[in-house]
Amino acid sequence: MYNKYSVARGPLSAVLALLLCLSGTAQLHAATGTTITPNYKDADIRQVIEAVGEVTGKNFILDPRVKAQVTMLSVAPMSPDAFYEAFLSILSVYGFVAVPAGDVIKILPDANARQMPGAELESGGGQRPDDIVTRVIAVQNVAAAQLVPILRPLIPQYGHLAAHPPSNLLIISDRASNVDRMAHIISRIDQAADQDYEVIRLEHASATEIVKLVAALNQGAQQGEGAGGPRITVVADERTNSVLITGATDDRLRYRALITHLDTPLEEGGDTQVRYLRYTNATDLATKLQSQYSGSGAQAAAGKDAAPPAQRGEIGIWADDSTNALIITAPPKIMKSMMAIIDKLDIRRAQVLVEAVIVEVTSDRAAELGVTWAVGNANLDNAVGLTKFPGTTGVTGVAGALLGDGTSTTSPASLVGDGLTLGIGRLRDSGVSFVALLEALESDGTSNIIGTPVLVTLDNEEAEIKVGQEVPFVTGSYTNGSTGGTTTNTVNPFQTIQREQVGLSLKLTPQINEGDAVRLKIAQEISSLLPSSAAVDLITSNRSINTTVIVQDGATLVLGGLIQDQVSEKQQRVPILGRIPLLGALFRNNETTKTKTNLMVFIKPTILRDNVQAAFETNTKYNYIRDQQLLTRPRNVRLMPRTPRTVLPEIPAIEPPAAGTEPPVIDLREAPQGETGEPGDT
Repeated sequence: MYNKYSVARGPLSAVLALLLCLSGTAQLHAATGTTITPNYKDADIRQVIEAVGEVTGKNFILDPRVKAQVTMLSVAPMSPDAFYEAFLSILSVYGFVAVPAGDVIKILPDANARQMPGAELESGGGQRPDDIVTRVIAVQNVAAAQLVPILRPLIPQYGHLAAHPPSNLLIISDRASNVDRMAHIISRIDQAADQDYEVIRLEHASATEIVKLVAALNQGAQQGEGAGGPRITVVADERTNSVLITGATDDRLRYRALITHLDTPLEEGGDTQVRYLRYTNATDLATKLQSQYSGSGAQAAAGKDAAPPAQRGEIGIWADDSTNALIITAPPKIMKSMMAIIDKLDIRRAQVLVEAVIVEVTSDRAAELGVTWAVGNANLDNAVGLTKFPGTTGVTGVAGALLGDGTSTTSPASLVGDGLTLGIGRLRDSGVSFVALLEALESDGTSNIIGTPVLVTLDNEEAEIKVGQEVPFVTGSYTNGSTGGTTTNTVNPFQTIQREQVGLSLKLTPQINEGDAVRLKIAQEISSLLPSSAAVDLITSNRSINTTVIVQDGATLVLGGLIQDQVSEKQQRVPILGRIPLLGALFRNNETTKTKTNLMVFIKPTILRDNVQAAFETNTKYNYIRDQQLLTRPRNVRLMPRTPRTVLPEIPAIEPPAAGTEPPVIDLREAPQGETGEPGDT
């Protein structure tokens, strides 16, 4: 808590300046040329009253209930009188009032203000806007008692309003500024009304809008009171911006008071207002509003000669990107309509957390059985009979490697196929040689793939996530060569390669319907590389889904999938011989392949309507990743025993926040040095 004020004078005595510097308090009196720059922050109101008494020379008596911590900031010097007026404003803000009583001023709660004499008794008759005054107003043309229920809502609770019917007077006790306002309204109402109709010229409001409000009030009163309700007609004259009233005298009086009260200027900004946006982009909204109201300005300008100042000119809307604010210039009626539209559009939009689950279970089984043989001369140099089926091992190559002349560098094992290879036969240096190979192979493979891409986006906003690799595909090759004699020299060989995305892609646009349903427009694609024996002959598998579905909040829906069971049987045989029972097995090769694929794609949307839900879902995923780090990491970095491995810092669990507070904020910085938590630490 601090309070200070500085004083600057023209001719001040050196003694007084020295006293001010030594004491640190303002021993001041009203004098010509004195200026004060008061600054208080959370100061006791009694200290402020003491400072005001020292500056102005006034004496104060404080009610025991006068207690408050006040703040007053000023940058420009002010005179003692201006300081006292600021002091009265402070009392008004904190619910107190200054009541003159002779040479002293009483500081009381404003609830007792109407029971005390006001500032009208001060010598000189000077009144400040926040002074409590009591005024007696004579009413000439209407009954004072009829004005009391009409004007009473305009008086605060601590004020007083009463009528004296014998003399047709109104007694008002309130702050001077409000009493002056009431006197102005009473003077406009207190008009001679002998004619059957009245014309009320409006200064600030639109006559058309006022008539709509009054007509709605008149209709409600007639329905509530039946045939005995008020019978009054209210018509708007747009050319002169006036309201015409006809009907009974008492009804006209009430409507005249109501219209006079409604015909007030805007409290802030006048015809130009600055509207700060919280969620909507100011530039986009300004363009849409300008397009919506582009014709309204021309209509207002058409009658600008007769319209009041508040309704003249074109409509102007522009956006300030740095503050995300709209600056709007428009007549009051259009301004009100714009503000209502902005209130509807500038809202916090819900978010949608979408979890897609891709499950693929594949089972591959294969079996192969075949016999190949060869008959020929010595060492099978010249075979006179043999069999060879695609995918089986040639017997001549194996026999040649086994019984060669010793100069061959080919290993017989490199010529044998997969699985079991059983050979039988006779190889001689002379005479007839024969060899038979029996090959058998059976394979069984399974794969279980689960992918769960997670994506968060705003309602009605498209979002996309891609996780994959750029795989090169050879699209062409070219070689420049020169031939010289029997040799060819290769010059500048090159290949053209195109890279394509292989992996997972999820694109979606959510739309939250009324209730808890979410409409999802989804485009999902999964691609992967398949095994291939060729170096540049890459094979990719592609699975994609494009659909639009409706899912309940938190529910799981299947988008689609594939259940495939494929069996392939192949038999190769020698004509006629392969069909011989039993013996025909020596002249056949059988292959059987069975592939079973189960692929399903599921979707689960979760609506995040506020920051608490968003923080909860975020912390759930965050803690899961942190737990995985703790489970998989070693304690320290290898070869650096004193250097711990860093993990995500721990964050507290989400609890429902108290009113006016925000949920915990996740700090994604690295953990501080020295953290060596293990899986059991949390």
